[in-house]
Amino acid sequence: MNGKFISIEGIEGVGKSTQLVFIERYLKQQGKKVIITREPGGTRMGEEIRELLIMQREDDIAVDTELLLIFAARVEHIVQVIKPAIHRGDWVVSDRFFDATFAYQGGGRGISTDRIQQISDWTLNGFKPDMTFLLDLPVNHSQRRVIDRDNNIDRFEREKTDFFRNTRSCYLQRSRQEPDRIRVIDASNIINDIQKQLISHLSHLILN
Repeated sequence: MNGKFISIEGIEGVGKSTQLVFIERYLKQQGKKVIITREPGGTRMGEEIRELLIMQREDDIAVDTELLLIFAARVEHIVQVIKPAIHRGDWVVSDRFFDATFAYQGGGRGISTDRIQQISDWTLNGFKPDMTFLLDLPVNHSQRRVIDRDNNIDRFEREKTDFFRNTRSCYLQRSRQEPDRIRVIDASNIINDIQKQLISHLSHLILN
């Protein structure tokens, strides 16, 4: 039996890392073998590309270069990690996947959705997560969390408020387009309430 592929999305500071740990623990309690990974990253090449993308630099990266690097890392991620794990029957949980590209490079950077979709169609050939959790939080709340948690703010975290508002708006638009796959979780709730919602959706996915 094939495994499942879950992605977890959201702007900076919504609590993805905390909920990734919870999802991994819950799935293991249900007898699943779980692979935790991330984008950009997940492979040696992907992690090298991640460093190029998030590091502060004097000469900024062109938006098209950023987009293509992200998809290059994604192809390696799918080929080397995600698909082999699913075929073994493992469950893969990724911190971000292709929805992040539409949100950050589309909504945030202003790249045409059609352009991103063309590259996605070519490189992914219709491959997508079985379920995506979108942790949603107002931008002013998320930015306070980022500032409070870490002084080492990366290249994306330094973006201006409007960038994250556009990114969040794009995420929510995608959730309305694919409500069966993308489950929106109010990240302003207390952790117990968030995790109850996650369990409800995960239980449904396990049964199906």
